[in-house]
Amino acid sequence: MTTDLSYDAGVGVDPAPRASTRILHADRMAGVGHGAVHAPMHTSVLYSYGSAQELQEVFQGHEPGFTYARQGNPTGAALEAKLNLLEETRATICFATGMAAISATFFALLRAGDHVVSSRYVFGNTASVLRTLQGFGLEVSHVDSTDASLVAAALQPNTRLVFVETIANPRTQVADLAAIGDLCRRKGVAFIVDNTMTTPELFKPRTVGASLVINSLTKGIAGHADAMGGAVSDTGLFDWGAFPNIDPLYQTGDPAYWAMVQIRRKGLRDLGGALRPEDAHRIALGAETLKLRITQTNANALALAHWLETQPEVANVYYPGLANHPQHRRAAELFGGRYGALISFDLTNADDTFKVLDALRIVALSTHLSDNRTLAIPVANTIFFELGAPGRMEMGISPGLVRLSVGIEDIQDLIADFAQALGRSGAG
Repeated sequence: MTTDLSYDAGVGVDPAPRASTRILHADRMAGVGHGAVHAPMHTSVLYSYGSAQELQEVFQGHEPGFTYARQGNPTGAALEAKLNLLEETRATICFATGMAAISATFFALLRAGDHVVSSRYVFGNTASVLRTLQGFGLEVSHVDSTDASLVAAALQPNTRLVFVETIANPRTQVADLAAIGDLCRRKGVAFIVDNTMTTPELFKPRTVGASLVINSLTKGIAGHADAMGGAVSDTGLFDWGAFPNIDPLYQTGDPAYWAMVQIRRKGLRDLGGALRPEDAHRIALGAETLKLRITQTNANALALAHWLETQPEVANVYYPGLANHPQHRRAAELFGGRYGALISFDLTNADDTFKVLDALRIVALSTHLSDNRTLAIPVANTIFFELGAPGRMEMGISPGLVRLSVGIEDIQDLIADFAQALGRSGAG
């Protein structure tokens, strides 16, 4: 069940306002009582009906409605409709976290003996889930997704899906998204793109033929570090009627929706990663300012990356917006001249990493991403510690790598903070 976001345009009114405008007025235009501009928060776990027949029709999916909050509620449905608007997708399912969305999608669509091609540079917890699934009989090939020919070489007759991220965390590699999408289309393989690091404001994976789009709503779409959530969205570009792993139980109605029905039933209902209505409400509010926040964080990141690469204390800066980045031209074409808010860098003297970080006054030391505040973390010692030295080396993570998630502060304040931290530390 979704909220109608269409407009009843009158004479002289643009019948199709842009997404950043529509999302601000979506609840009001869909009809909210008492003149409210936001949909109310529905905290009820259960939903009752006037007759057993009506209850049956909702349970069996013949009529729209809600049965139990673990499978969704009106607040989550309103958010799902807004995500469809942002991603230009046909259906979305929300989850408690981004990892819940990824895990549920894998769990619902894959079987023992299936093969998955995954980017070598995926988020550490995503790699962990794939390792766990290998223990249940799944085959996984990890490849350098910046080169589509390596993805092609890894495909097997039992390959069911290819999974990549737009911009990799933490070294900012940019996958060869267009070529991989074309490859998957020709081979009839589902193509799943994690859009978290770009958000639909920067990039819409459907433009490169993605079958499903994953977003960690906790990050850029919510933006305020006060709510957790995740989502999987169906672009409508893949023929799920030909996908071999759809349970016969869900092969009813329009085949275009079979995968999403199965993900909602097997992935959401059975695994239990339901999004709380309180979080759904906060994420929906955060999404209203997505365009403004992304514009500011991306501008700040580009300026800060240019400044960092001129500092003698900094050995390497990894940011797609820099001309020396290996995928700079690709990023410019894919993301419209903006490059995200994620920067990583190495100090000339790696032993000074902690000194520099401890000297920062404005920048917060934290593991989060795409927040309003600028955040920094020593990667090898924290979020990628469990990967081990060989795994970190394979991902290009040096012992002193620092990851920055650039926020919306005044850029001069950020530059001044890094300048004093580099100077005070005695780095170099």
